[in-house]
Amino acid sequence: QVQLAESGGGSVQAGGSLRLSCAVSGYTASSYSMAWFRQAPGKGREGVACLWRDGSTSYEISVKGRFTISSDNAKNTLYLQMNSLKPEDTAMYYCATGEYCSGGSVMSPNAWGQGTQVTVSS
Repeated sequence: QVQLAESGGGSVQAGGSLRLSCAVSGYTASSYSMAWFRQAPGKGREGVACLWRDGSTSYEISVKGRFTISSDNAKNTLYLQMNSLKPEDTAMYYCATGEYCSGGSVMSPNAWGQGTQVTVSS
């Protein structure tokens, strides 16, 4: 059974950094494209960064240059390094696996984690 478990969220001031982790179990992470999504209160879920199976990346425009998605296949873990955080980055962050990337999202997601909260204060 596929399981994804996020960690690393927290509260930081604007301009700070956080690194989120997503531990993958039940299959090999590199078998799928993987993405980070976020959902702020009262808003829909949006994809912010996606990692293709071939290792290439794509980002939602508001995080490009500030966030970096990567993976450690030996640890079967996906990461999201978030720098220069802004209050508008405040949201619950989720990782997901799927077939292919489209912007910062993964298409046909087949598994989701439970989420980790990121709060950025001004």
